[in-house]
Parts: sequence; structure tokens; C-alpha cells
Amino acid sequence: MLSDALKQKFDAVIARYPVKRSAIVPLLMFAQDEAGHVTEEAIQEIAQRVGVRPIEVIEDIGYYSMLHRRPIGRYNLQVCTNISCMLRGGGAIFEHCSKKLGIGHKQTTPDGTFSLEEVECLGACCGAPAMQVNYDYYENLTPETIDALIDGLRKKNPASET
Repeated sequence: MLSDALKQKFDAVIARYPVKRSAIVPLLMFAQDEAGHVTEEAIQEIAQRVGVRPIEVIEDIGYYSMLHRRPIGRYNLQVCTNISCMLRGGGAIFEHCSKKLGIGHKQTTPDGTFSLEEVECLGACCGAPAMQVNYDYYENLTPETIDALIDGLRKKNPASET
């Protein structure tokens, strides 16, 4: 069930757009932040509020890699492997994350703490290889910086056993 606070946020966001449909992605992001993924209820609510069919909201979810219809980990690691990052070791960084966490692309650790994704571009080519964890960017990555980051995140979530 969507919270009253989220519904109020939806109203405020929609009011900023001259064309209601333009608010779909921000509304999806807020809904995902609240529930950990985009729920069917959120899809229906957003479609109704902006005056489109639910399939049009679902199409937006499919287009944007940062939107998820299934629960993801508390910390979603998105490692760029596009050309700049690839040339500077992005593939090796992804493999290091995968090995350290024991999961692969679009998988979540059994305790729900971490999810891992290989993504096309984060727009951080100058700091390649780059990764985004939730809304935070990390650049010029090495296996050592990855280890320190993951270990630090585990300390924030003591239940993590991975």
C-alpha cells in the first residue's frame, strides 16, 4: 500500500509538469525508493494519476535500467562496462564484485543486502572505471577500493553474511 506521504509527493511532482505524463519516471523513482521496487499498485496509481494506460508505465520501467519490478538489495551496485570503463578495467571490476559478493548480473545476495548489475553507461567516463551504489557514484575503482566499499557497507548492515 502506498503511503500518504508518497501520494502527497506524487501530487507535488505532477504539479511541476505541464504534461502529466512527463512525471512518470520521477514518480517511479519515488515509489521504488519507498518499497524497494516498483510494485503493481504503484504502476496502477501512477498510470491513473498521469492519465495513461498501465502498460505505458510498464514500458518506462523496461526502458530505464535503474527501475526494478522485483525487490533488489539494500545496496544496488551498478558497474559500468561501457567503452571508457571497459578500456580501464570495468569488466575486471564487475568480476571482482561478483566474486566478492558471490552473485552475478541482476542477482541479489541471499540476505538481501547487495544486488549487482552490469550497466552500459553512468556518464562518468573521465573517472573510469565507475560504479554507482544506489545514488552515490564511485570512480577510478580498483579491487582494493571495491573491497573497502563493500566491507564498509557490510558494517552498516551487520546482518549481512555474504
